[in-house]
Amino acid sequence: MADVLLFHHVQGLTPGVTAFADELRAAGHTVHTPDLFGGRTFDTVDEGMFFANSEEAGDLDALGEAAAADLPEGLVYAGFSFGVMSAQKLAQTRPGARGALLYHSCVSITADWAFGPWPQSVPVQIHGMDADPFFAEEGDLDAARELVELVGPVAELFVYPGEQHLFADGSLPSYDAGAAALLTERTLAFLADLPGD
Repeated sequence: MADVLLFHHVQGLTPGVTAFADELRAAGHTVHTPDLFGGRTFDTVDEGMFFANSEEAGDLDALGEAAAADLPEGLVYAGFSFGVMSAQKLAQTRPGARGALLYHSCVSITADWAFGPWPQSVPVQIHGMDADPFFAEEGDLDAARELVELVGPVAELFVYPGEQHLFADGSLPSYDAGAAALLTERTLAFLADLPGD
């Protein structure tokens, strides 16, 4: 079984994120869901981004690192959209990462500001929709394809038809039940197939 550190998206630790974590727990995995927003949730991405960029939010990068600090090595780092920044950074820079799950976002591994090269032994799955204006039109899909090309067989990209961004969060209007079920199925297969289980 895997030990997963799951970071929420910019609308906060919503009931949908918690429910997703519970699905992984029901399969026998341990899932940590830190709340980087101190209990705040937001109705829209724009409202969440406004808070995340405010002084009130604090240093979210440091909060993400702190969420991992007291946990053992050997984690699977996972993130929804905004939370991918923390998950991907930790997967690439914290020793002992067991895997990474990047939902609705991906950060370039070759840009000047990148976190560095991808650790060759760390498997990763990336999930997003082909017409999602955030994922497909702001460079994340290109970054995901680049990662798969450079890293090879340990990297998988799954692109779903549709334009919804946070389609795996059952508590949001953007939820797509069919795509979310497939994402969950693929996630559970990824976790089940990790070396060491």
